[in-house]
Amino acid sequence: MLREVVGEVFTSVIEYLIEKKYVKLENYFIDGTKIESSANKYQWVWAKSTTNYKKHLQEKIKVLLDEIELENEKEEEEYGDDDLEEMGGKNDDVDGKQLREMIDKLNQRLKEQPEDKKLAKAVKTLETDYLPREEKYESQENILAGRKSYAKTDHDATFNRMKEDHMLNGQLKPGYNIQMGTENQFIVGFSIHQRPGDTACLISHLEEVKQQLGTLPKRIVADAGYGSEENYNYLEKEKLENFVKFNTFHKEQKRSWQKQRFRVENWKYEQERDEYLCPGNKRLTFRRELNKKTELGYLSRIREYECQNCSDCPMKSECTRAAGNRRIQISPKLNLYREQARTNLLSDQGRRLSTQRNVDVESVFGQLKHNWGFRRFYLKGKDKVRTEWGLLSIAHNIAKLAVQ
Repeated sequence: MLREVVGEVFTSVIEYLIEKKYVKLENYFIDGTKIESSANKYQWVWAKSTTNYKKHLQEKIKVLLDEIELENEKEEEEYGDDDLEEMGGKNDDVDGKQLREMIDKLNQRLKEQPEDKKLAKAVKTLETDYLPREEKYESQENILAGRKSYAKTDHDATFNRMKEDHMLNGQLKPGYNIQMGTENQFIVGFSIHQRPGDTACLISHLEEVKQQLGTLPKRIVADAGYGSEENYNYLEKEKLENFVKFNTFHKEQKRSWQKQRFRVENWKYEQERDEYLCPGNKRLTFRRELNKKTELGYLSRIREYECQNCSDCPMKSECTRAAGNRRIQISPKLNLYREQARTNLLSDQGRRLSTQRNVDVESVFGQLKHNWGFRRFYLKGKDKVRTEWGLLSIAHNIAKLAVQ
């Protein structure tokens, strides 16, 4: 297949660059960008709409089935409602397969009661209206696979807000999230994603790089879009040096942030007593532990703290809008990872790498999108899009090598 050939050629080019010392797999600068799909941007399926349509349809199905059973109560011994209850029950949602089985049984009943016009009308409604709609919604849910949307003319494309919109209004367009890592302005790795956000793409991207190259670069340098506990945990397990910013990193460096005394990050924590001290000198004690799971299945443990009594505090209106006491939720593991990242990023090496990241990976995107004018895919489908971006990456690396 062309996809496999392109992958092999891309890997061969990277191996040549490593052999000639153009790439050392030391510093891996990663960033993402949205590239528009060739799909029709005016034809889409929205997950929320599908859910609502399906919910209303289920209500209509239940009402109609109840009416059918009500009409046949007089002949319960022969046509009892057990027939329908065995296939999911009146209070459960009915999927397409169950609905088709119900229609088959009702058709059998209709053969024995050909004079029953109400039953015939109900069966026709189920068969020609409700069943096709139910199967359509189920098909849409399968294609969505947890996404919020997809394009009708390219089922793999998800609608994203594109920065390069000529109307400058952040218009939603079908596209793909391209994750790319560079070193010395050579493309070392790339991956195609359907998620709009960068956070949930880092691990799968690095896994693809590891599978392709057999190893991972020594240091990972990324902006605040990747700084989650899940990602930090992965980098730690893979023993990679972490120069990944978190969402409040730049804000923390400003005096205005440090003066915000009601932000939990600026509160004093007494480790021995496991308590936080608020600006009103009131103590927030441990209340309970919660487990939060990410979309990729990572389990984060959150500790919840609550103030003993906020009712008489003159600062309460500034501190919280809650009717009761102030509560805060803390992830000790995330705080530890952020402290490690903060130390790395504020070091001389960290400052140098952060500055270099802007030059290294952003210039490659600028070359591909601005200088070469590649802002929209020509092919449809994730596999074909990957092949197309692979060819573009090979071309970029060869062109970059030619001017060395």
